[in-house]
Amino acid sequence: MPYGSGLSAQVGVKAETTVGTAVTVDRFYEFLDESLAHSTTWLEGQGLKAGQAFKRASRVAPSRFTVGGDLTVEHADKGGMGLLWKHALGSVITVPTQIGATTAWKQNHHAGATSLKTGLGLTVQVGRPQPDATVRAFTYRGMKVLGWEFSCSDAELAKLKLTLDGWDESVATGLATASYTAGAGLFSFADAAVFKIGGTATTTGGETTVAGGTQLTTLAKGITVTGQTPLATERYGLGNAGIKKEQAENAIPVVTISLDAEFTSRTEIYDLYKANTTTAFELVFEHGLAGTAEPYELSFVWPATKIKQGSVNVSGPDVVPQKIDIEAYDDGTSNPVMQVRLVSTDVTLG
Repeated sequence: MPYGSGLSAQVGVKAETTVGTAVTVDRFYEFLDESLAHSTTWLEGQGLKAGQAFKRASRVAPSRFTVGGDLTVEHADKGGMGLLWKHALGSVITVPTQIGATTAWKQNHHAGATSLKTGLGLTVQVGRPQPDATVRAFTYRGMKVLGWEFSCSDAELAKLKLTLDGWDESVATGLATASYTAGAGLFSFADAAVFKIGGTATTTGGETTVAGGTQLTTLAKGITVTGQTPLATERYGLGNAGIKKEQAENAIPVVTISLDAEFTSRTEIYDLYKANTTTAFELVFEHGLAGTAEPYELSFVWPATKIKQGSVNVSGPDVVPQKIDIEAYDDGTSNPVMQVRLVSTDVTLG
């Protein structure tokens, strides 16, 4: 018997074969919140009629439809996170690669010159419970990731928020039966054992690594990484019955990093900011074992970044804070702008 509250809510996702053609969801995520909603553009006649004051129902018509909103999940160490990152970044990876003869599989998702969201679409279904314990299915098709945000702060779990835009909503599709990956754990602030600055990034066989670099001494109490992929989301036309065509990338994507830090070392961050220095960053979360000597891993590499803000101001007797804003760039080589590497027991993306 389901609960008559959010305790029985569910979110399922599946990649579409053809963007905008709904499929049956089969990958389910434990989630924190969602704000997906259907929106209609209404047209209302403005013509004057003698003796008529109020607008008439017969002269109101829907013009076009859209869906969109956010979905926030805690970042798990297995259970289909690769599917979300593929659609967030537009990465080309289709299947994970087994690491030796172990039970560990790796995925390298890239944002950069080769990433593309054309042809990528998701069907997302949300099960929303009524107080009578009836769980109603709301199914959204043609969903693309407009933006994403990864965040992790001291004493917190890592989270991933996706901002989605889609074609239409159906309430006629049946509620899919939810199933979840057994034993999935979560990455936390304590799992971020490696946070390095500097070094030289190279990409070989689709994997970017950084040689050298030094562990950051600046005490960073939290990190927020955001990505924005501008899309043309209003591609409506005659003959489409108010439904948009596939959203197309129409401006330059941006990846930024924000650190909530303490002023620990002037030379490490502030001097690079003043000198307009290009530097690499690497952040690695890991715990447990996905295979022999292979921990579960969530890692980020930014081969070429610019520190855009490193301001330091004293505001009282407490430890002096430092606001650090960073932007990732294309370094003009085969390196991506950003790599997200996952190591887990997942043998498929989703």
